[in-house]
Amino acid sequence: ASDVLATQPMFLPQDAGASARQQAQLGPVMQAAGRSGYRLRVALIASAADLGSVTELWRQPQSYARFLGQELALVYRGPLLVIMPGGFGLYSLNSLDAREQTALAGVRAPGTNTAVVATALVAIPRLAAAAGHTLATAAATSPGDPARSDISALAVLVLGAVIIALARAASLRARPLRLGRQQPPTR
Repeated sequence: ASDVLATQPMFLPQDAGASARQQAQLGPVMQAAGRSGYRLRVALIASAADLGSVTELWRQPQSYARFLGQELALVYRGPLLVIMPGGFGLYSLNSLDAREQTALAGVRAPGTNTAVVATALVAIPRLAAAAGHTLATAAATSPGDPARSDISALAVLVLGAVIIALARAASLRARPLRLGRQQPPTR
């Protein structure tokens, strides 16, 4: 994570199981935090393998946050959020505001490696709000109308079926099926 967070605001490993929708939501949330003036680095840790050489810090998000924050100290000194299935770690070389320290008190720990992204989508806006920054991402992060998504998927499915049926009908017209036995060619 330190290699990525030295140059980027977020570390998202493949084993986090982030859906395309979650990834599409997470980017705008991080961008909105930056635009609002809340610079934050986030390490989503889905498994011990994501810790590199310090696997002994697995299931110790606060200890890992402190370790990672000190590793990044030459390039980044602001708030660092670590989310593991077992909980959160928050660290900053600069002092954290008391409201930032308590902002995650009501957020449930992810519980599984695939829930770290969903938890980040809740935790990041809370931290920013606690630091006095409002994120303008409601349109970008709203899950949308599930009924509309279902209708869209159904429409695509029906359209595909119609195209297949038309292609089949066209191929039969061009070359009709030969029913019955074929007669041997006459000489």
